[in-house]
Amino acid sequence: MKKNILIISILIALISWGVYDFVNTTDEIVTVNAENLKEGLEKGNIAPDFELNTLDGSSFKLSDFRGKKIILNFWASWCPPCQAEMPHMQDFYEDKKNEDIVIIAVNLTKMERNEQSIRAFANNLGITFPIPLDVDGEIGNKYHAFTIPTSYVIDTNGLIQNKIIGPMSYEMMDNYTKKIN
Repeated sequence: MKKNILIISILIALISWGVYDFVNTTDEIVTVNAENLKEGLEKGNIAPDFELNTLDGSSFKLSDFRGKKIILNFWASWCPPCQAEMPHMQDFYEDKKNEDIVIIAVNLTKMERNEQSIRAFANNLGITFPIPLDVDGEIGNKYHAFTIPTSYVIDTNGLIQNKIIGPMSYEMMDNYTKKIN
């Protein structure tokens, strides 16, 4: 009983944190200028570049997508909020892929049982967007993806415009990407 109360308390705290973060996120869009051309995780910083191999075995580099709006998502197949979010991400990706919007779903592979569970999850949901594998956890740590799912909305200049902790709906993804260049 105490264990259930602890788990429920933790879940309520995580959801509250996500709601607080969402409500207190400003809609101000940061633009490119000499003062904010700094790599980092704050709004207006250049998103740190990384290179990983994808689930299909190809090489992937974040900076190759400069010029597109990006939703950079960190997730794991065993995570219930991630499981709830992925169908919305796939629908959004299918609807928006011709509008220079891309979803990049970095799997925190170090937290998975094995690569086959990732593959089964992606196949089961018909995921067609890139799934880079963060095998050693370095990129998840670099992006402070301590609570999952964690997503970053990145504009066409490679600047971080929003950080979202917790699952996103189709409408949230649409709203965030409409507000940026």
